Parts: sequence; C-alpha cells; structure tokens
Amino acid sequence: MTITITAFERSPDGGKGLARDTRVRWALEEVGQPYEVRLVSFAQMKTPGHLAIHPFGQIPTYEEGSLSLFETGSIVFHLAERHAGLLPGDRDARARAITWMFAALNTVEPPILDLTTARIFEADKPWSEERLPLVKDRVRDRLDQLSARLGGADWLDGVFSAGDLLMVSVLLRLRMSGLLDEYQNLAAYVARGEARPAYVRAFAAQFAINAPSAR
Repeated sequence: MTITITAFERSPDGGKGLARDTRVRWALEEVGQPYEVRLVSFAQMKTPGHLAIHPFGQIPTYEEGSLSLFETGSIVFHLAERHAGLLPGDRDARARAITWMFAALNTVEPPILDLTTARIFEADKPWSEERLPLVKDRVRDRLDQLSARLGGADWLDGVFSAGDLLMVSVLLRLRMSGLLDEYQNLAAYVARGEARPAYVRAFAAQFAINAPSAR
C-alpha cells in the first residue's frame, strides 16, 4: 500500500528542513520505504478533511491503507517497529532507543520551542529583552546534560537509532540561535546526522518544494 504524508505547500522556514515532515521523510528514507506527499496550505489544514486525520490541524500526517497517524514521534515509532534500520534487535537496546525518542520530544524539544517563540513571536513585547536570557539558560541546562551524556560517542546509545533521528531533528532548530555552537560534541553529532545519506535525500526532497524555482 502506498504511504502518503502531508507537508506544507510553502514551509514557513523556506526549506531549511525544520518543518516536521522532514523527520518523517528521513525515517522513511532510513527504512527504504517509498512515499508520496500531499501538499497542504494553512487554510487546507483547517478543513474537515484534514482535521479528520490531524485533529490539531498541523502537519505531517501519515496514511497507509486504512491507517492514519499524526505526530512525528508516533509516525517514526510506527516505521521503526515495522521496518529494520531504526531500532536495535536487542531487547534492552531497543527499549533505550525508544526512551531517547521520548527524551528528544518531551525533554529536549520543549525549551527549544520556547526559545523559538521568544525570538520570533514575542520579540516585540516590552518584556522580551528580559525574558530571552532566561529562556536561553533553560535551553543550555538541557544541552549541558545532553552533552555530558553523549560525551565523545557518535550516537546516543551505540548504533544510530530512531532516538538519534529525533534528537538531531530537534537540535537542528537551534542552529540559527548559535547555542549549538557552544557544544562542540553536540554540533558534531548533528553534523553526523545531516551527513547520513537518508537525511540528505529527505532534506533535498523537502527543499525542492520550497526552492524559488518551484514557486
């Protein structure tokens, strides 16, 4: 059955790979599964048809036969369970990889998203200048902990897994802030993720939609 995902018709980031469909594309490329993309506008994301798949009116969504999924963590986990390449075969290593998936989305990403909100959507507020350093410090707290845990390893727990895929995707959101550059091992970790052939293909696919020539 054909896999179909949704993505922004015009991504707010202009094709930098920060829209969450890139995570799903990357996972699909890692497990070698072909897929189709249905592009949706912001208006279309609020229509009954799209809301029936994603009740919060966002992207990406995943459809395969009668199965419809939303939320990148759920979609990546589904792919990792069904296809080899994103979860280790060893039971304990598999459980740890899944734990890192949760850590990426539940522990590391929230303060990073808060930073995005502070820098972009709250920049004009009278209290923004005072709040921003506090938000950055909360991000640094998480990066301190993650950097200490990673140390000099290539990946979070031995071989590359879905946990690394989501963690790298989350950390990529920090590139414009400069905070990632404060942690040499985390910057190198993200670079290793970006260098994976599956990520290169996923990035190119989403960029092609948003490139000036495609408009």
